[in-house]
Amino acid sequence: MSFFISDALAAAGTTAAPQGDGTFSLIMIAAIFVLFYFMLIRPQNKRAKEHRDLISRLKKGDEIITSGGILAKVVSLDEQYIKISLAEGVEINIQRGAVSTVLPKGTLKSL
Repeated sequence: MSFFISDALAAAGTTAAPQGDGTFSLIMIAAIFVLFYFMLIRPQNKRAKEHRDLISRLKKGDEIITSGGILAKVVSLDEQYIKISLAEGVEINIQRGAVSTVLPKGTLKSL
């Protein structure tokens, strides 16, 4: 005779697990989705919006850093491409999305 387990339950060899109604698991799924939204989706959308604003504010004469790490000066702007000057007489075309940062005026001369 056991003091903690009834003899009938011990003889049957099965354990009786309480079954919940499932609301706790639905609440946990919703909580995970909310956490996922605030930790991953929202910050990514904010960064994408800031990058779109940066690209739309570009103008001739701005000093930029490309995503490849090239420092250059904007010579002309097109709808999809930007012509940049790397050095005197060296100009290349890049896509607008390749611009990662706009530098303050005079940064290239100070380097």
